[in-house]
Amino acid sequence: MAKRANGDGSITKRPNGTFEGRAYVTTTSGIRKRVSVYGRTRDEVREKLTQLQAQEGQGIPVPDTNMKLEDYLAYWLAKVVKVNRRPKTYQGYESVVRVHLVPGLGRKKIRTLRAAEVRTWLTRVASECQCCKHEWDKARRDPQCCAAGQCCQTVLSRRMVQSIHAVLRNALQNAVREELIVRNVATLVQIPTPTYDTGKGLSVAEARLLLRECAEDRLHALYVLALVMGMRRGELLGLRWGAVDFERQTLTVERSLQRVDGKLALVRPKTASSVRTVPLPPPVVAALMAHRERQAEERAAAGMEWKEHGLVFTSRVGTPLEPDNLRRSWHPLRSKLGLHIRFHDLRHSAVTMLLDLGVPPHIVRQIVGHSDIGVTMKIYAHASLDEQRKALGKLGEALA
Repeated sequence: MAKRANGDGSITKRPNGTFEGRAYVTTTSGIRKRVSVYGRTRDEVREKLTQLQAQEGQGIPVPDTNMKLEDYLAYWLAKVVKVNRRPKTYQGYESVVRVHLVPGLGRKKIRTLRAAEVRTWLTRVASECQCCKHEWDKARRDPQCCAAGQCCQTVLSRRMVQSIHAVLRNALQNAVREELIVRNVATLVQIPTPTYDTGKGLSVAEARLLLRECAEDRLHALYVLALVMGMRRGELLGLRWGAVDFERQTLTVERSLQRVDGKLALVRPKTASSVRTVPLPPPVVAALMAHRERQAEERAAAGMEWKEHGLVFTSRVGTPLEPDNLRRSWHPLRSKLGLHIRFHDLRHSAVTMLLDLGVPPHIVRQIVGHSDIGVTMKIYAHASLDEQRKALGKLGEALA
């Protein structure tokens, strides 16, 4: 019998009855190394060896690291995410890693992590009560959950579970790019997609009423921009006078005000499409000019206390507005009008009204700065009941 060629691999039976296959392959460190694969049968090991040698033939190096997931995630956050992503993105990823991924999967080795383990863990995460898990009852004067003998079933939202999965998927994909692992097992795991409530937009009549009621509010122009231009809260609070061109009647969205690491900061929008220059219709120009005059009066009244930041919407002494404090103006206004919507739903309303007026979706996408038209159509672009009624009325007339 001819001797096996060097590199063909060998299969031997182990004392415990399982089989071990060994072959020389090129590893991610650039050296050739003899690695082992294991299985319950000789055929199973032979198949693994064949896959290993096929990767070798294609020039795909075999990972030779025993790094645990928690160690890799720490490296990924510090060397990849913090360097290349926005501070708010890093903050969100770090929270998911610290609160969910490390406690749940941190001790697993990235080289041997399996899709079934990820799927089982995510299923458990989606169903476990967060109050019981984090022992929130201990901080309460009157126990309400496990300490009281009855679980309150405070589970994570589908959107949060999706975010946890996305962070793990992004981290492992970077490990694939750096040739630490051969495949991303998180991409093999499917999770339920979150549902979006798209029935909270204002009608044209409600939007008119809102703008009329807030006409004397010092943030009237902010509501005009939110309802007409569909700007996000951070974009509104990060808008600078230098980005408003009254002569050309345009506005450039280039910064967003966010709280990062406990401090307010002006950051670039999340996606390239969020940076945009849009024309200003006459009502918006008039509102901004009136707001500029009001701000000049506030600056004069504040005197030496005024802190100039060049922002359009500020406190009464010129400092940036805390994003969460916008509710001090918004909540009384919506309560007065009997509206049960979030401030973000004003952006939703702008998109809906534009679409109802027949504006092409790709133009709406450019105005509001969605990352792609799929976001416009999937989350916001639903016809109002009036539009549906008109459409079905036309069909009914045609068939009558």
